[in-house]
Formats: sequence, structure tokens, C-alpha cells
Amino acid sequence: MAELPIPDLPPARCSGRFTISTFLGMEEGGRGPYTPTEGSSCDSVQPTQLSSSTLCTRTFGYNTVDVVPAYEHYANSKGVGDPRKGRPSLADLHSILKVTGGLAVPIASLASPAMLLVPAGLEEAEGEPGRDSEPEPVRFGWVKGVMIRCMLNIWGVILYLRLPWITAQAGIALTWLIILMSVTVTTITGLSISAISTNGKVKSGGTYFLISRSLGPELGGSIGLIFAFANAVAVAMHTVGFAETVRDLLQEHNSLIVDPTNDIRIIGVITVTVLLGISLAGMEWEAKAQILFFLVILVSFINYLVGTVIPATAEKQAKGFFSYRADIFAQNFVPNWRGPEGSFFGLFSIFFPSATGILAGANISGDLKDPAVAIPKGTLMAIFWTTMSYLVLSATIGACVVRDASGSLNDSVAVGSPGCEGLACSFGWNFTACAQQQSCRYGLSNYYQSMSMVSGFGPLITAGIFGATLSSALACLVSAPKVFQCLCKDQLYPLIGFFGKGYGRNSEPIRGYMLTYVIAVGFILIAELNAIAPIISNFFLCSYALINFSCFHASITNSPGWRPSFRYYSKWAALFGAAVSVVIMFLLTWWAALIAFGIVIFLLGYVLYKKPDVNWGSSMQASSYNMALNYSVGLSEVDEHIKNYRPQCLVLTGPPNFRPALVDFVGTFTKNLSLMLCGNVLIGPWKQKMPESRLMADGHTKWLMKRKIKAFYTDVVAEDLRSGVQMLIQAAGLGKMRPNILVLGYKRNWRTASPQSLEDYVGILHDAFDFKYGVCLMRMKEGLNVSRVLQAHVNPTFEAAEHPENGTGSRAAPGTAVDPTTLASEQQASTIFQSKQGKKTIDIYWLFDDGGLTLLIPYLLGRKKRWGKCKIRVFVGGQINRMDEERKAIVSLLSKFRLGFHEVHILPDINQKPRPEHIKRFDELIAPFRLNDGFKDEATVNEMRQGCPWKISDEEVDKNRAKSLRQVRLNEILRDYSRDAALIAITPPIGRKGRCPSSLYMAWLETLSQDLRPPIILTRGNQENVLTFYCQ
Repeated sequence: MAELPIPDLPPARCSGRFTISTFLGMEEGGRGPYTPTEGSSCDSVQPTQLSSSTLCTRTFGYNTVDVVPAYEHYANSKGVGDPRKGRPSLADLHSILKVTGGLAVPIASLASPAMLLVPAGLEEAEGEPGRDSEPEPVRFGWVKGVMIRCMLNIWGVILYLRLPWITAQAGIALTWLIILMSVTVTTITGLSISAISTNGKVKSGGTYFLISRSLGPELGGSIGLIFAFANAVAVAMHTVGFAETVRDLLQEHNSLIVDPTNDIRIIGVITVTVLLGISLAGMEWEAKAQILFFLVILVSFINYLVGTVIPATAEKQAKGFFSYRADIFAQNFVPNWRGPEGSFFGLFSIFFPSATGILAGANISGDLKDPAVAIPKGTLMAIFWTTMSYLVLSATIGACVVRDASGSLNDSVAVGSPGCEGLACSFGWNFTACAQQQSCRYGLSNYYQSMSMVSGFGPLITAGIFGATLSSALACLVSAPKVFQCLCKDQLYPLIGFFGKGYGRNSEPIRGYMLTYVIAVGFILIAELNAIAPIISNFFLCSYALINFSCFHASITNSPGWRPSFRYYSKWAALFGAAVSVVIMFLLTWWAALIAFGIVIFLLGYVLYKKPDVNWGSSMQASSYNMALNYSVGLSEVDEHIKNYRPQCLVLTGPPNFRPALVDFVGTFTKNLSLMLCGNVLIGPWKQKMPESRLMADGHTKWLMKRKIKAFYTDVVAEDLRSGVQMLIQAAGLGKMRPNILVLGYKRNWRTASPQSLEDYVGILHDAFDFKYGVCLMRMKEGLNVSRVLQAHVNPTFEAAEHPENGTGSRAAPGTAVDPTTLASEQQASTIFQSKQGKKTIDIYWLFDDGGLTLLIPYLLGRKKRWGKCKIRVFVGGQINRMDEERKAIVSLLSKFRLGFHEVHILPDINQKPRPEHIKRFDELIAPFRLNDGFKDEATVNEMRQGCPWKISDEEVDKNRAKSLRQVRLNEILRDYSRDAALIAITPPIGRKGRCPSSLYMAWLETLSQDLRPPIILTRGNQENVLTFYCQ
């Protein structure tokens, strides 16, 4: 615990008169997170000014800034490292406390205050105490909000009109199997919903919210859009089902309004308008209407059960009803397939939609008191009770009604009459004639209204059909806008944000209701939904499959964040449910399944292309981590092979936006191929630079992403450049994914920079070779560092680096770190590596055999589209009397490497003496760095060079004269042959440690690469093969 200093202050009582307000905002309840509870007090023997605040109410009486665990600290948390409401920051606990105005305040808080002491009375005054608080929104429990809603959506016209007919076709046994198979899928989905909805706080958005927050915006967005649309069209489907029933009643009484088709349209539009009015009246009125429908269906169901035990009248017996009979049950227990739909899967496809509807409760998750409790409990109870109702109905009606009946009272005969066939003969009825001719109008196999016939009072069954259709239509009418509203707020798709606005205390999506109403009316006016109905069923099944897959995927990733409080689920059962849902999609209607998958894939591709800036902690993110971890660990078990060599680059960019050309060059040939790591050395005191490092890392990463560079960014804080680069070389990477090439910019200002910085720069190259790194230096005529251009846009107080062209470190004025958002949104500088090069040449000067790295990097560059038209030329040194033999040897070697380089040039004049004026320029270049010792012995030279190791002795100049002149001559050759090249890659010389002063080595590099227009890449491998012509 971080204790506070005890200044000499008069004793005071902690009476809760002060509160700590935070810049992070207020909690949902409107009270600050440090606001005391009523009547709270806390005494301290030696209280401080802080102890007089309500800090003491946040602890256990201990005088400290630290606080005990509380709910408010975790509410609205978004991600690792995000600030929490009310909890002191690490800086508040860890930084040095400074007494300011009698208050002990952490120094870190003075720079960017997170907390201020404010009198509680002032906060209350600002809150307008006379103003009435806004009314609480309507919230539902698990019975009213989920169970009844799901049961109403599951029950439908199939319960009344098709289940008796299915029982006649498949028999009671197979009907029960069909019911249980369907319920297995919905139960597994219900368990998955329960697990997902109890893994954290569920907000509005229902199915879309659950899938998107679990699997991510790609799949969640596509399912959310089609699920909302499917619900909107389902409103039309259920309304048309109601309108058809009303039309049939009107037809029976010869009371049609216009004609059968237009009557459906008229009744349907009027009905959906009334349902819209109920919905717009508010969720409370909608819930009351649902309860009314629920009671109507219960009464109709009880009416049916009562009718089964009432002795059958002659009229009902003529229609095949004989009350409970064991022999009727036995006959109806086995199947009796009839007609084109008379198959197990044919009947399964007809029944399965009646088992759906389990998402009705989850779809209004934002209107539930406690979604984590209500959704699992209500959904599973709804599945249980509706399943029982289906099983009871099929068993009871199968035990009461025969399959075929004529309905004619004249068909009654004496029991045992000759010529009478069939079970009804034993009950005194002869239905043999119509059964043989298949012309019976009644019986389970022929009469869809068997439930109405069996029931005690037929109109109640009609009322139940009305209740089932209207309740389902109303549930879908509410679900579609609620899901669509959440999708609109997430802004995953364009042009839909207008419909996301909420009104009233429940944030009702009135615009969404109107859109749903328009879609529903449009499909009602078609009055023929047989073509669209299978697609809707497939959309719902698609949602089930993804919910189950979400549960499986979240479980299989082993993310610590997957901790559902509902434990009764299985990841393998969820996977089975997902697979079965997909299979059922194709069993129902294969073409509709293909359409559903096509729409999902199209919407998925759009979101993948747009890459919305959302972070929901999805299981896809956890899976990405798992895959990366497993592959990285697995890679460590694989031995390295030359065939699999990849140039993995540690690029000393400093801030990447300062050297865009260097970033673009390496990013071009490493993209989708190998590792690129942008390194930055922050030079200065650790305590001063550490906050800048934390702040800027995210901004630099976003800048790389915006530039579409696939690279990592890392920085270190060091006292000097060389030690920082040594840290990066040793620590960068992970396992086998470690850099093997050091890439840095050429130090243009080495002659005017401080001698120590020159020594450090060359020392970095030596360090890279010591760690068996390859080295790649990049020089451009206009330079690499664009920080001066960016100063005014990025940070006006930026101090230019002392050595701006060293390609590595960065310095900035204290406390002037750039905001990451500003950094990521700055204008991107264009470079030569972003433009097409046309039919130019890439010239490779492979002067020394470094293992092949000098060849490999230009080859990889030439494979990219922007450099694809460039012709690659290879230049090698040789002797004039052996030019043909040496050229053939190099061409043969290159052909074995399969690089596709066919143009090879031998340079026989590489050892000729350069022009005198160029020699003189080189001598003038090294003159300021010469020791001018007069060829004294080594001990005297070392003594004279004490403190200035970069000085060049006369003996070193003389010994390296031939090597120096070679660099002068090579520069002449480069200017002759490669003046118009797009890029020059050349093998640089290596300066021997302890024998070649840093100034002499830089003079070689300067002389070699000066006065050239194309970018020059000085590449030197670590003398190990990176190319092979063997296949094993």
C-alpha cells in the first residue's frame, strides 16, 4: 500500500464532506466513484488533508491512496491498459508524492491530473438538486422477458395445423424422434447462448451482440444484418398466416372483402399496422400484448386436452375421433407414408421451423433486468415446456383419431359387419370406401383442422392460431429493430447509421421500427411467400450454427477471458450443433442454403476489406494469439535449412515516420515473406524517456498499419546509441523469428558530426557482424531523414536529433511526446519505393562472395509488381584475359540458383588506377582525420591516438592504399554503368576491427557511393550461404 506523508495539521474528523472527482467520467448511476455512502465516517489518529477526504471510505481505515476492490473499478473496462473509473493509477501509487497547497499529490498527476479533490457539496450543487431524475427504463425478468416471449415465438401454426398430420404420416414414434432431433439442435444452441450470455455483461443487440462480441465484427456483422432482415420478413410471414386464417373464415361465411388474394393483403397490412402501434407504444405495452396472446394459447391448449377426454359425439366419430383407444394408439404408433412429402426428412423439414424461435428473448437483451440470468433460464425453460407440449399433443391426438374418416354419418355400421376393413370397423364405422379410393376428407392424414375438431370448443383453437401467429409477428417486429439498432451503432456498414437513433427512456429504435414495417408491408403485398420462406429458415439456422460455433471457438482458444458462469455446456456439443445446423440448412432447401452462405460470405468479405476500427476482445483475436504462439513454439523445433532462409530485418528507423523510404524499401521485399522489426533507440535518462516510449509505441504501430507495412515496432531507452542498438540486436525477435539482417540508413553527416557518434556508428556495424548479422546500408541522394519536414505537422517543439542521418536514435524535448492519434493520422510521405519503376534496371555489383545476400534482396524486390518490369543486371569483377570463362562460370552459377538473372557483365578494369582528380578528392576527404604521425612505431601511434581512436595513422593510410583506390575506381564504374538505374545493390568492403579506423571506413563508403542518383543498397552477408542449388 502506498502510504501518504503526515504533515503537521490540526486534527480533523473524516465526515465524508469531500469527494475525489475523476476526469474519466461519472459512473452510470450519476455518482462519482469516490462519492461516500450516507453517514460514512472515518477517524484517524494522525489524519492528513487527504485523510479528511472520503479516501478513507474506499479503504479499510488505513491512511492510503490505495483502495479496496470495488465493482466501479471494472465497469466499462475495454482492454488491457485502459484506465478504469475510480482506481488510482500506477503512477499515483508509484510516483513520488509532492505536497502542493497542503495536499499530497503524485508528481505524475501534476502533469496530467487524473484526480482532483472537490468538495462534495459543490458537486451536488452543480447537479441541480431540484431537478427530477429521469425515469428508469422498463426492464423485464426471465419469465416475462424471455420464457413467455420464446414460447410464443416457438409455438406457431404448425402446432395446430401440421403436427397432427405429421403424426399420421410418421407415426407417434418417428414424430417423437423428429421432435427430439429438432429440439436437440435448439437445446444445444440454447446452452451455447447461455454460456455466451453469461460471459460478461450483455447489452442490447441480442443475437448480433452475442456473435459479434464473441467471433468479431466480420461474422457478427454479416449475421446481424441478415438476421435483422429475416426477422423483418418473418413479420410478413406470420402476418400472412394470420390473414389467411381470417380469409378462410370469411370464405366459409361467404363474406370476402374483395377477392381471396387481395383480402390477404388488406387484412395483413391492417394487422401489421396495429402491431406496429403496439410496438411504438413501448415495450411495456408490447409485453402486455404478449401475455394476452400467451393466455389465449394456453386456454386453447387446455381446451384441446379437455376435448380429448369428452366422449365423442356421432358427428366427431364420423370424422375419426373416438377418444382414447389403445388400438388407435398402436396403429398410429408406426408410420404410414403418403404423398410426395411422405418421407422422414421431408416431414423433418416441415416440422423443424416450429422448433425455432429460441432467440426471441436474447434479441431484447437490452430490455432485460439481468440478461446473464434471464437468457439462460428463460430460453431453456421455454425449450423444455414447448417440447413437452409437442410430445403431449402428438401422443394424445395419435391415441384418439384414426388416419382416415369420411365425415359422413351414413357410414355407421354394426360392429363386425362383413366387408368392413380398418380399425374404425370395431367402433361401428365403415370408412373402407374412401380409404381405398384415398378420397377421405377427414382423419389425421387428411384433415388439417383435427385439433379444432377434437377440442371441446372449436373457436378457441382458431383463437390459439391467431395468438400464435400474432405473437410471433409481434416478437419479430420487436426483434428486428433492436438487433438492427445495435448494428447501426457499431457502424460496420455504410448508410445505415440513420436507423440507429434511439428515443425515450428505453432508447426505442423508432426509425428501425418504421423500416421493419416498410419491409413487412412490402412482402405482405406480394402475398406469396413460398419462395422467400426457405431462405428465412436458413438465415435463422445460419445464426444457430454461428452461435454454436462461437461457443466452441471461445472454448477451444483457452482464453483467460472465457469464464461463463453457466457451466452446463460442452464445446464438442456446440461444435456438433453447428455442424448439424449446417446439414439441416441443406436438407431443408439446398439452394436457399447456398444463397444464405453467399450473402454471409459477401458481407464477411466487405467487413474484412474495410477493417472497422473496433476491438471487442473476440475469440478470433484469442485464436490468432494461440495460432501465433503454437507456430512460434513449433518453429523452434525445426532445424534451419538454406532453402527456407528468409531475410528477417531489424531496421533502425528511429521513429518510422522520420525515415519512410527506409521503411518502404524493407517493407517491399519482406511483405508476406519475412519478419520486419522497426527499432528505435530513445537516447536519454530512463525515467525521462520511459513515459514517451509507452505513449509513442501505439502511434508508431498505427502509422505502419496505415502505410500498409507489415512490421513490428519496438524501442529501447539507452544512454547512447550504440548500447541501445546492442540491446535490440540481442533481444529483438522470438525463437526462430529473430532478425538476421541489420538495416540502417547511411550516415551522411559523418564528417561534421561529433567524432564519438562516428565511432558509435561504425561500432554498430562491427557489433552486427559479431552477432552474425548481415548488414544492409541504404543511401539516397536526398537523404532519408524527413523529420525536419514533419516538425511543424507533428510536434512544433521537436529538437532535431544531434545526428539526424544516423538512421537510428531520436531525441525530443522533455514532455513533448506526440499524441499517438496525431501521429497515425499525419500525412504520409511518398517515396520512390511506392511508385512503379517501369523498364529501368536493378544493377547488382556482386564484388565479393558474402553468401548470396547481395543477390537475394534485389531478387525479392524484383518479384514485386512495382519492380517487376525492371531488368536485373549482375556485375562481377574479373580479369581481361579470362572474361569469357568467368562470365560463363557466373552465368552457370546463377542459373543453378534459379534467380532468373541472365544479363551478366564482367568488370575487367576494376583494378585500373582511378583518375587523379578523384584520388585527390579522396585524400582531401580523409585529411581532417589523419594523425600525421610520420610513420612512427605502433606504441607511439597508440599514445598519440589516445582519446581519438578515429584518427588515421600514416601507416594505415599506406597499408590500405590499394583498397582505398579500389573504392575510388568502383565509384567511377558505378557512374559509368548505372547512372540511370532504378536501384544499385553493391557488396561493400569490411573494415577489420582494430586495424581500420572508423573515419577511414566511412571514407571508403562515402567514396564508393557518392554522386549517384539512384538509391544505393550496400549489402554484406555474414559469409554464410543464403542461396543453394540443392533440393535437400
